[in-house]
Amino acid sequence: MAKEMESVRSCGFLVLRERPLREFLLMKHKVRWDLPKGHVDPGETDLECALRELWEETAIPADAIKVDPEFRFMHQYPVRTNRVKSGRAIKTLVIFLAELINDVKIKTTEHPSYAWLPWQPPHRLQEQTIDPLLKAVEEYLITRN
Repeated sequence: MAKEMESVRSCGFLVLRERPLREFLLMKHKVRWDLPKGHVDPGETDLECALRELWEETAIPADAIKVDPEFRFMHQYPVRTNRVKSGRAIKTLVIFLAELINDVKIKTTEHPSYAWLPWQPPHRLQEQTIDPLLKAVEEYLITRN
């Protein structure tokens, strides 16, 4: 019988700004775009993790956003990680949707830079996680309006 792969969990936000929707925030890594997100600490809820990571990576405080209570994106995929003994795990990514309601000066701490990218679907930025998330947000926003 095959051994079940260990798991890790990461939570974060897709932050939108301006009505009607015009832009969304992404963090720039050396070779790819990513979201403000990170691993869940022991005893922390998914939302607590996402809010903490948003603050740590961008300096956006919880009172500067309005969290959409109905949207929650979940995605699982295999990763290599030093967080588990085997070095391989299934990652569960949980992303919340938020609107920036107070203008905030972004301060990056874990990424070389960031960008507010224009909302112009369909998006082709990063196939594994960003593109499926943006597609899910696009469909959600259409059904909500």
